[in-house]
Amino acid sequence: MPQLTDDPGRAGTWMTPAEYGASRAALWAAAVVLVTDADGRVLVQSVDYRPDRLLPGGAVDAGEAPAAAAAREVREELGVEGRFPRGLAVDWIPADTPGIPPEMGFPGEILHVYDGGTWSSERIRSIRLPAQEITGIDFAEPADLAALMEPGDARRALAALRARVNGCGPVLLEDGRPTVPTALDRLGVLRTRRVPQHGTWHPGPVPAHLPVRGHSGWLFAPDGRVLLLIARATGAAHLPAPKAEPAVAALPLGYRYADRAALVRTAARLTGLAPAGDPAYARLLATPEQVRELSDWGPAGHQELVAVHAARAQLGLPLPPRTPPTELPEQGLRW
Repeated sequence: MPQLTDDPGRAGTWMTPAEYGASRAALWAAAVVLVTDADGRVLVQSVDYRPDRLLPGGAVDAGEAPAAAAAREVREELGVEGRFPRGLAVDWIPADTPGIPPEMGFPGEILHVYDGGTWSSERIRSIRLPAQEITGIDFAEPADLAALMEPGDARRALAALRARVNGCGPVLLEDGRPTVPTALDRLGVLRTRRVPQHGTWHPGPVPAHLPVRGHSGWLFAPDGRVLLLIARATGAAHLPAPKAEPAVAALPLGYRYADRAALVRTAARLTGLAPAGDPAYARLLATPEQVRELSDWGPAGHQELVAVHAARAQLGLPLPPRTPPTELPEQGLRW
């Protein structure tokens, strides 16, 4: 920053306050809120002034803090009171963004994305739309945001959602793209629709008369995280097969019942990772909560998560803190 002076004749890098103020870039400011339902779908709203969907939010008024603007916009647009102090992303939107009319004189914008959390069915039912501007709301599958929103808005919403899963604090974006992509960003998780598994959860072994349609494992690393597979072509998240890697102390966890068949889950402790055998998948370590958030398991997801943590405790493994999922080396490793 140059030194300021009221003497216009002074040599060097000195500037008058007026000169310095005129030299600074002018940018708009805005704040939006990312809200999900219990199934991990994102709240988007329809408006009467453009065809695409938007996250709740809008312009920051003069002298208003961004977090205060986020709370005000949610109150005005959805009729819901709340505070949203936790940031997910800060995005720089360039002045030459396509689709903005030149006569608007758009100088560029700094947009803050706040975490609205997961709303219960009761809170969703309390939404009251205003007489004008907001014409409806929907909860959209994350992969559908690209078809519902402007490209930059969709990129920003997905980046913010991945940041929430990562749990590492707000991410910096430039036109919706992370300046430092995480593994979830690099692999494009949530860009395709999650496979729904909404069957009821049943603890224990599968009854002998019930056919088994699939079998996957919660394979625990020594730090309490579990192995997660990400399809490189689609970004889809999968639990591995129960014998996909060297493991011991297998426990029957339970099964999901759907379409008159069982999807079986077991738990075990990893002793290592074999060299990667299928280049189509990346191997990550993630917390059980992150696995659930990247999956579409319906109401029974919470029950399964309880069973997973019970198995983790039985295996004598710690409760892992939320950190960004870690991509594992292709050459494998041993613990």
